[in-house]
Amino acid sequence: MIAAIDPSMVAGLTDQWQTPDVTQLPGANFQDPSVEGVGGVDGGGFGKLLSNEIGKLSDLQTNAAVQGQSLADGTATDPVTAVMAVEKAQMAMQFAGQIRTRGSEALTEIFRTQI
Repeated sequence: MIAAIDPSMVAGLTDQWQTPDVTQLPGANFQDPSVEGVGGVDGGGFGKLLSNEIGKLSDLQTNAAVQGQSLADGTATDPVTAVMAVEKAQMAMQFAGQIRTRGSEALTEIFRTQI
């Protein structure tokens, strides 16, 4: 059996195998709350995140209903905007349905796992 090679033991290659600390990389700002998905967590957890996203989905559905109604009664100033709002709401609803399906499949798989 061949023993594993330790890169630090090879002469002249020690610097090649050293990796810098991720927080020290140029351009890495892990505390800036303006970066989406980084920082600014208020401790609400997954439930609060899910509640916020469902609220956004509801807002998209409401906006699509208003835009669709204005398109149907002829008061829409820009039909393209109305159609885009309806399509955006439809895609968001399909995405939410996929997330629900994948979540339930994952939960079922967890319950099936034998310890």
